[in-house]
Amino acid sequence: MKKISSIFLALVLAANFLQMSLSAQTPAEQKLIGYWKGDIAIMGTNLGIMVEVTPEGDSLKATINIPQQSAAGLSLKNICYEYPTVHFELPAGPGLAIFDGVINGDSITGAFTQSSFKGTFTLARSDKPVSEQEAEGQPPYKQEEVTFQNGDVTLAGTLTLPEKEGAYPAAILITGSGPQNRDEEIFGFKPFRLIADYLTRNGIAVLRYDDRGIGGSTGDIATSTTADFATDVETAVTFLRARKDIDTKHIGVIGHSEGGLVAPIVAGKDPQIAFVVLLAGPAYRGDSIILAQLERIMKTGGADDSTIRSQLAMQRKVFATLESDQGWEELRAEMEAQFREQIGSLPEEQRKSITNVDELMKTRVDASLAGVKTPWFRYFATYDPAPALSKLTTPVLALFGELDTQVPADMNKQGMKDAFKKGGVRDFTIKVMTKANHLFQSATTGAPDEYPKLEKKFVPGFLELITSWIAAKTGVKNHD
Repeated sequence: MKKISSIFLALVLAANFLQMSLSAQTPAEQKLIGYWKGDIAIMGTNLGIMVEVTPEGDSLKATINIPQQSAAGLSLKNICYEYPTVHFELPAGPGLAIFDGVINGDSITGAFTQSSFKGTFTLARSDKPVSEQEAEGQPPYKQEEVTFQNGDVTLAGTLTLPEKEGAYPAAILITGSGPQNRDEEIFGFKPFRLIADYLTRNGIAVLRYDDRGIGGSTGDIATSTTADFATDVETAVTFLRARKDIDTKHIGVIGHSEGGLVAPIVAGKDPQIAFVVLLAGPAYRGDSIILAQLERIMKTGGADDSTIRSQLAMQRKVFATLESDQGWEELRAEMEAQFREQIGSLPEEQRKSITNVDELMKTRVDASLAGVKTPWFRYFATYDPAPALSKLTTPVLALFGELDTQVPADMNKQGMKDAFKKGGVRDFTIKVMTKANHLFQSATTGAPDEYPKLEKKFVPGFLELITSWIAAKTGVKNHD
């Protein structure tokens, strides 16, 4: 059975999980509150979903996770419940997704429609997954909610400090691409919370903060670029240097994924940065990274060679058009032709589920073209990190995941080593973590659709390696 393609059901990723306080709901509404797990059946395949309904004042709030689309915490709208009928909607890239169902005890069944697609959905009440490898109870260190300013943008975060009085080395955590909260949370896995917890238990202060427009931070991530995120980190450094409980000579940065682009930009401009840790940091231009990512993910997903070649050729045309800023109408025509070809190659059952091909095609192509024209994508696609990497004068630890399909280890390890040697960077360590994916979880394939299925913890030795390396560079005495 073919997997459903993102061209048919691409949903906008959101990372804003809202915690609600209990209030008065009707007895009927109380039946809907809770965690539900099930599937959307569409185009001959099943798409797993998880829905959480929580009270908000005298009404209801709900979010949905769609692991196969790498989407988590998407807010559902227009939640209506008049026993036994249930209705909710999801604003998404290819058009409004509408769920109309009937509740029967601990199950909900009904119809699903989106743009020109029609299908069904089922949900069953379930226990909410518990995040693993998180500190239990009150941790043995101090936690402080902090804010700092970058112009008119307020960035909100958490500063964790060892319990004893003193001035401690500090690390600033820099998130990857897309809207991320301070824990860099994805499918209940909280990488930055776990890193902060382990480092702080071992004598290193950690500052982690919500991205622009996420959680407690203001600003608009949609109109920002990697360069803007670098200025956010610069203000975080300034904030820490003003504190008496921070050893200002030993402030460093830890960047994951796109954060691995940001960290060298900041350290290259500020020679007082004490250390740089790059977690799955790209060593090539964004367009090269995206092409490699697309190829790896499609191969892992079982796509045939012809499909892979076709998709890569189209992606190259997108980049060429973006760089020249000419030929957009020609590109649109080619994308529409490719879309129709993909529709024609679908099994009959899947083709029948599409009620209006023209409408769907326009929606998908419009969304794709709008995405590549954003300031962030324009910057990312053409930014070459090699010059910034080659200019680093501070100690660098670079870690990659052996099975990473988003920032492939073999390609980027060598590119980073070449950049370091070209610039004469002397103090660097590069290591590939065995069986690790892009999030440094123990993985089987490394593909993004595997993330929600994995244990919510890092591969063995990951936290210990980072901590011992920073301790050695900063003189921390109490590392276990």
